[in-house]
Amino acid sequence: MLCLLLAAYFIFRNGIAHAGYFIIAFFFILAIACRGSASFKGFSYTLIIFGSVTVALYFPQYFVKVNNFTLSNLITPLIQLIMFGMGTSMGLKDFTGVIKMPKGVFIGVGSHFIIMPLLGFTLAKLSNFPPEIAAGMILVGCSPNGMASNVMSYLAKANLALSITITAVSTSLAPFITPLLMKLLGGEFIKIDALGMMWDIIKIVIIPIGIGIIFNKYLLKRASWLEKLMPLVSMLGIVFIIVIITAAGRDSLLNIGGLLVILVLVHNLLGYTFGYWAGRLFKMTERDCRTMAIEVGMQNAGLASGLAKAMGKIATVGLAPAVFGPIMNTTGSLLANYWHGKPIKENT
Repeated sequence: MLCLLLAAYFIFRNGIAHAGYFIIAFFFILAIACRGSASFKGFSYTLIIFGSVTVALYFPQYFVKVNNFTLSNLITPLIQLIMFGMGTSMGLKDFTGVIKMPKGVFIGVGSHFIIMPLLGFTLAKLSNFPPEIAAGMILVGCSPNGMASNVMSYLAKANLALSITITAVSTSLAPFITPLLMKLLGGEFIKIDALGMMWDIIKIVIIPIGIGIIFNKYLLKRASWLEKLMPLVSMLGIVFIIVIITAAGRDSLLNIGGLLVILVLVHNLLGYTFGYWAGRLFKMTERDCRTMAIEVGMQNAGLASGLAKAMGKIATVGLAPAVFGPIMNTTGSLLANYWHGKPIKENT
């Protein structure tokens, strides 16, 4: 509260440019405080992201280059490391849900790759953003699910098995569906190399996840320490990626940041809403409808960032994915906590 009051004082007296240290301290101290509360513990990571983004906005010069090394070159290997970590938590059993729950998987994957890309395209058209920034909104909409959706499904008392299978299947289909959707929808804004994007997804996502699955099957029991370490490495990697993108696109973000945040929030919330009612439309249970909402509304923003880097447009196309990640984690946590306290009636 003291940091917040001091930030408000300096904003009122000298402008927001002079309040940086106190705003940064506010987010990080609040993140530490949340760790001590069972109810708010889940928001600690999101607050760390907000604090890190604030650092990048106030001190971008430290996150663009170190000597002659451009830090954005770390984005692709970091995402590959995160995807490897995702693979170590998966197994071939995660794909057997297609046989056990074909209806739910088909509806979930289909809704995800229909609803989010079309929402992204519609919002991009309405935004009047520069073409590359608008294309970033479409890119994040065309991306598959991320592991965060599985965590939120667990907290929301949704169908975790269905959630994991939808994530696994959508990720496997991403090399084919994401470039195709970007060519159809994003091609109106920027030039899209569909074959190049297909290879980028295979290189960034499929190969590391495949190695992670093999590692999980044959070696993880011998390196149990890695199982505990990888979630922390993944979280730190995501924070660092968002910081690098924020620093690189700082000027554009300051010009359009408010509207971009609003549109990304609308994209995310409509994804939850349409996903839930898609489940209702096909007469799925309440538990499965919750899963549908989370699986449709939450994206693999890290992959979208990696693709923006591969396109050489991290400071423009990469902005929407960088904004989508923190917003998605915030809204997802709120929705999951709400549903966690709302019991599911039998046979619904």
